[in-house]
Amino acid sequence: MEWVLTEALLSQSRDPRGLLETLCRGEASAERVETLRFLLQRLEDEEARGGGGGGGALPEAAREVATGYLVPLLRGLRGRPSGAPDSGQPATRSPRVLRAAGAALCSCVRLARGSQLAAALAEEALRDLLAVRPAPGLAGAVEVLAAVGPCLRLREDGPLLERVAQAALALALGGDAAGTAEDAAALVAGRLLPALGQCGGAALRAVWGGLVASETPSEPGRVGPRLLVLSALAEKLLPEPGERGAGPDARRCWRFWRTVQAGLAQAEDALARKRARHLLQRAVEVSAELGADCACGPLEGNGPSLFWWSEKKKDELLKFWENYLLIMETLEGNQIHVIKPVLPKLNNLFEYAVSEENGCWLFHPSWHMCIYKRTFESENKILNKEGVFHFLELYETKALPFSPEFSEFIIGPLMDALSESSLYSRSPGQLIGSGSPLGLKLQKFLVSYISLLPEEIKNSFLLSFIQKMTSRHWCAVPILFLSKALAHVPRCKALDVEGLFALRDVLQSTMITHQILLRGAAQCYLLQTAMNLVDVEKVSFSEVSAFLMSLRQEESLARGTSLWTELCDWLHVNESCFRGSSTCSSVGLHETSSLNAYVKNLVQEYIKSPAWETGENRFMPDWFEAKLVAMMVLLAVDVEGMKIQSNEKWRTQNVLRIFLDPLLDALMKFGTNAYMPLLKTDRCLQLLLKLLHTCLLKGFSTQDDEVLTLLQNFFMSTTESICEFILRRLTVDELNSVSDLDRCHLYLMVLTELINLHLKIGWKRGNPIWRVISPLKNASIQHLQEMDSGQEPTLGRQIQRVMSMAALAMVCKAIDQKPELQLDSPDAGPTERFLSSLQLNQTLQKPHMEEPSSLFEESSSQGWGKIVAQYIHDQWVCLSFLLKKYHTLIPTSEGEILEPILPAVHMPMRTLQSALEALTILPSDQVLPVFHCMKILVPKLLTSCESLCIEAFDMAWKILSSLSNTQLIFWSNLKAFVQFVFDTKVLTIAAKIKGQAYFKIKEIMYKIIEMSAIKTGVFNTLISYCCKSWIVCTSNVSQGSLSSAKNYSELVLEACIFGTVFRRDQRLIQDVQTFIENLGRDCAANVVIEKTKREDHYVRICAVKFLCLLDGSNMSHKLFMEDLAIKLLEKDELVSKSRTRYYVNSQQHRVKNRVWQTLLVLFPRFDQNFLNRIVDKIFQAGFINNQASIKYFIEWIIILILHKFPQFLPKFWDCFSYGEENLKTSICTLLSVLSHLEIITQNTPEKKPVLKQALITVLNWCFNHNFSIRLYALVALKKIWSICKMLHVEEFDALTSVIESSLNQVENMHGAGNARKNWQRIQEHFFFATFHPLKDYCLETIFYILPRLSGLIEDEWIAIDKFTQFTDIPLDAGFQWYLSPTQLCELKPGDWSQQDIGYNSGEADTQSEWTDVQKKIIPWKNNVPDVDLELVFQDRAAKLGKSISRLIVVASLIDKPTNLGGLCRTCEVFGASGLVLGNLQCIRDKQFQHLSVSAEQWLPLVEVKPRQLIDYLQEKKAEGYTIIGVEQTARSSDLTQFRFPEKSLLLLGNEREGIPAYLIQQLDVCVEIPQQGIIRSLNVHVSGALLIWEYTRQQLLNHGDMVS
Repeated sequence: MEWVLTEALLSQSRDPRGLLETLCRGEASAERVETLRFLLQRLEDEEARGGGGGGGALPEAAREVATGYLVPLLRGLRGRPSGAPDSGQPATRSPRVLRAAGAALCSCVRLARGSQLAAALAEEALRDLLAVRPAPGLAGAVEVLAAVGPCLRLREDGPLLERVAQAALALALGGDAAGTAEDAAALVAGRLLPALGQCGGAALRAVWGGLVASETPSEPGRVGPRLLVLSALAEKLLPEPGERGAGPDARRCWRFWRTVQAGLAQAEDALARKRARHLLQRAVEVSAELGADCACGPLEGNGPSLFWWSEKKKDELLKFWENYLLIMETLEGNQIHVIKPVLPKLNNLFEYAVSEENGCWLFHPSWHMCIYKRTFESENKILNKEGVFHFLELYETKALPFSPEFSEFIIGPLMDALSESSLYSRSPGQLIGSGSPLGLKLQKFLVSYISLLPEEIKNSFLLSFIQKMTSRHWCAVPILFLSKALAHVPRCKALDVEGLFALRDVLQSTMITHQILLRGAAQCYLLQTAMNLVDVEKVSFSEVSAFLMSLRQEESLARGTSLWTELCDWLHVNESCFRGSSTCSSVGLHETSSLNAYVKNLVQEYIKSPAWETGENRFMPDWFEAKLVAMMVLLAVDVEGMKIQSNEKWRTQNVLRIFLDPLLDALMKFGTNAYMPLLKTDRCLQLLLKLLHTCLLKGFSTQDDEVLTLLQNFFMSTTESICEFILRRLTVDELNSVSDLDRCHLYLMVLTELINLHLKIGWKRGNPIWRVISPLKNASIQHLQEMDSGQEPTLGRQIQRVMSMAALAMVCKAIDQKPELQLDSPDAGPTERFLSSLQLNQTLQKPHMEEPSSLFEESSSQGWGKIVAQYIHDQWVCLSFLLKKYHTLIPTSEGEILEPILPAVHMPMRTLQSALEALTILPSDQVLPVFHCMKILVPKLLTSCESLCIEAFDMAWKILSSLSNTQLIFWSNLKAFVQFVFDTKVLTIAAKIKGQAYFKIKEIMYKIIEMSAIKTGVFNTLISYCCKSWIVCTSNVSQGSLSSAKNYSELVLEACIFGTVFRRDQRLIQDVQTFIENLGRDCAANVVIEKTKREDHYVRICAVKFLCLLDGSNMSHKLFMEDLAIKLLEKDELVSKSRTRYYVNSQQHRVKNRVWQTLLVLFPRFDQNFLNRIVDKIFQAGFINNQASIKYFIEWIIILILHKFPQFLPKFWDCFSYGEENLKTSICTLLSVLSHLEIITQNTPEKKPVLKQALITVLNWCFNHNFSIRLYALVALKKIWSICKMLHVEEFDALTSVIESSLNQVENMHGAGNARKNWQRIQEHFFFATFHPLKDYCLETIFYILPRLSGLIEDEWIAIDKFTQFTDIPLDAGFQWYLSPTQLCELKPGDWSQQDIGYNSGEADTQSEWTDVQKKIIPWKNNVPDVDLELVFQDRAAKLGKSISRLIVVASLIDKPTNLGGLCRTCEVFGASGLVLGNLQCIRDKQFQHLSVSAEQWLPLVEVKPRQLIDYLQEKKAEGYTIIGVEQTARSSDLTQFRFPEKSLLLLGNEREGIPAYLIQQLDVCVEIPQQGIIRSLNVHVSGALLIWEYTRQQLLNHGDMVS
């Protein structure tokens, strides 16, 4: 076509100059500039052949066209509309015009024969390139340089070429200061760099030098531009056959390969990764073509090259890289079913990569790491997991040589991938608590890998590994399994002080998790890691003790646990090896270890008074030192205990005495030495407390603890001295500063501890404690009374007041604990009258400052508000003691007592009002004593002051609900709240009067249940307390005890069906917690951490155990259970109506399952009268389309009913007469019941009628058209017939032949079809083969075995040991039906109808490599990525070897981005020549991009507005296109009969309206798709795709015919 056009022009005029001048006039349209290009190229061809007719005028004309027309056009300075003002900005030109102008300029420069012209134009364009940032100017400069670059002289213009190359490279890599736009970089790389590459020489060397000199970018986003440049120059940077040293060889440069690897593994976009794969493939192809050996030097040491080629190993190398590229291509699909079959090829890569001769790496392992990085960074979580598993399994089957790349990869990408918690979930089929497969793999891998590391590398690797664990906030599950893996590394001397402190940092990072058990277990494993890996010769005792202080003793390192024993053993074995131990003084210790010397010295230094202490107003010392000293003392004593014989226990006493001598010495002087330094007394008392607390931590049997006994005896001997000191300090006005409040708290803690100590050992008259309590109480009351005398509130007085109230509160607590401490008479004395007359909630006035700094002391000073809150809190502690003591004197109304002696007791309404006021004043962590008072007051006032009590409920609930995220104080407050709102007396009174309080309590009850869905364990507290309150021994049951419970049976109902559907992350946490619990005492955290029993299971366990205690012979209990049963059936019916179909393990399924489990538990208490009321509902429940587990429970309960009460058999037979339509979903349930007829008829005296009815019924269903029904009926028939034969019933002889032949026929079915298999499976099914409805009736079957066998999710399996572990509710002594006596518990799950799910799924996994794998089609001849995004499409298509049709698809009428995106993808796949859109902005829509998957980058898109369609269609008609509409009209052609012309234009209609009538007139033909269905139309994208494919199919057939 171009040749015809130029011939026509030249035939009209042989004056080329005139033609050129003519074409340079007028508007610079694309057609005009392209015509100019064609003409110049024709003239250039003629000039080359020597037939040019322009003579000397042609070069001059070409120069004029170049400088006067093309360059201004490219720079945007030509072609503005006439009269338009010059804005100073270059005019915008279409890419088509720019490409044509650039090609024309190239021809002009050649025709002008002027290298100087090329240089001048290049200099000018280079200035524009460096100065101009707007896209139009940049595009013009690039086109000029791309046009004139090949015309520059290599020698003379070499410096210019270098400058152009450097500028282009800087722009392409985005290295300019202002930041280059992505499209500008693509423009430079796509147009300018390939042109410079053709120049070779200086330009190519400059670009290559710039690439080599710059560092390989580490950020993923910076790899793309570098790959863009390399791809653009790929053919020039890789040698061609026949070339020897003519240019750079990228294969020999390690930076080139590092860039390729970064692109393969780190590039964020698919296009950059595609470029990296292309570069790798081209390098391999070039190497194979050249046939010469080559190698890229290693980065360091003697390791393998990043890339090498050997002609001798050509086949192995080609196989290796073919597999490698296949894997990388497949990973782009992100689809696990496509990727998983390819992963075995990765094993082959490792086999190729390691030499069989010397076991060294042949290929650099970084190539393998690129594959794993891609899997780790995939969006597909399953692929992440597959990649991690595959990597961790490497060392199970292979012995890979050491490589630094491996270690870096493990510490980098692998550990980043391991931070994802979801990877640690259980595999399908694994039981809860069996552990994470990934955790086990990680443990095996780490042990294997570290054991193979060279000794000089092992230390640095482990240190880096541990430091990586501190570099981020890890979730609880990953940090646990990483710690566990480290703990199992074999013992070695790998870590020094830095490693020990790195472990300490990891310990601190574990504290951020809220899961206490997981946190504690991780601490245990990290301590074991330290003991296994620390080189004791490089650490000192002080550094070890500092590390041990990072552990929480209440979560892991408690005395008496296996971990404590292990630590003692480690210290014992290594005590003489620790660094610096020889310098410790051992004065006073004969023949003792260095550990003893260290500890003795530690205690002495701790007790010693600091020289810098002056004055008494010193802040309390930190508790850290006391905790450290106490722990080391006890460790040293227990280490000593390991050395002594059983008859040398006196040595333990001596060692402990030597350690504690300084402490005991100081404590004995407390009472007599009034000038002992204050800091020393504080330290001594802190150490005393910490020693006792550390000894008493859970984990040790305190009864046999000799050390604890010795400690108690030592401290008992100092009691008198300590008590005198504390009494003096608290009563003689010695404490008068804010910091003294902490000191007061310390004194009261010590006093409380001494009281507890004496209570445990035995209370004796004349005990020193006696002599403290009364004076302290009297002094405190006196101080408080003096303060109320109106004196000016100075700081000292106010502090004394606060401390006096705190002391009084402590005394009240002590007396409440040990009533014998009450020295006064039981009647109300002065103390009680004082407490009862306290001005409650009195706010302490802020004192006047005596000195400027007295109130605002340094960091330990507290805010005054906090001090006041503590004062009010202590008031309520005292009042709680008073109300508890005199609760019988509290009147139900205030009018009953005229002259109250104890106002707070005798005026309860005023006290409750004060309590409400206190709740508004006190912070949430101080309200407990107020709740305790309300618990006593509310039952007294509920009848007379109901509104006030409701206000108390509301206020308390408001406080509690605001605490839901505050772990430390929430649970204690919840417990106190439940105890006062759901107190038995409150519930009874509220139910009796049925007022607003009753409904308020129920409202709060449902709010608590609702909160439980968010915060696990809340409902547990409520149901446990209520059930314990309602439990009364069967022998002395009171009728009222459970009648009140009946009014709140909804609570028990909700408990029986309670349980939320957890999110996947919540289920993972529960799984891991169960795994830790299953470790038992092997994990110290299980021993130390108290079992909270807050799992949802315990709500149902509590309710079930409560129901098991009820007595069916007790009328109150009986009515309660019957009411609950009716509510359960109503709940089941409600759930069934809410959703007729529900999926397995959904919330509806679980609720229904729990309903029937509870009904089974209640069944033994049902009598015939009650069953007569509910049996119809039970039968009716069987008619609903239920899940398998619910069917089994319903069938079971029906069998039990018919067995116990045969009177209901007629009702059961009636169920079979409902008609086949109604029996569709239930007949299998009824037939399953009949299969247990032997059990049903046990209590039936006359069995023959029952058997006869059963036979008649079953035989009818044996001939049903439904195969499943026939199977169930045949199973029932076989069971019933065996009973008949056993009983020898003669009247059934007539049926013998029919029944026997039917059973023989089904037993002897031939072939291997599904019928035979299913018959075998249903007979082996547990419900028919093993299950015994009577013998298997137990909690284990109901809550564990049956849910497990019926396919319920593990969340619903409640193991029987959980019932035994839950001790809040006792079990009746006569209740023995816990465990199933049959073999049912040994069976494995497998429903006969679901047996084929996953059948033979494991076979393929055993194959090492698939013979064929799915691969995405990339239909390019040379697999060259698009490095030139702005080329004219035909040029791009030619470069890519892509087949292009003459089909145009017009989608201007379509609105939805999804349809347009799909059409774009379809057009690109089938090679359409273009897609016409109504608005090109739609390609930026995310929905469009999601469907198009980047097809818009590879397909020419044209914008034609709907209103412009008529003109566009007419234009295309003129070009010879046939306009085809996809529409159903009266004269439309059938798609199957229509023959598409080669030049076809396909017009698609709007989604709703189709093609408008005014456009149908423009069509040459309408084509419709033949339909067979009812619906009238297809989706527009589907319709378009069908026609596009049919066009493509016909063109392919035509092409094939032409070739043949």
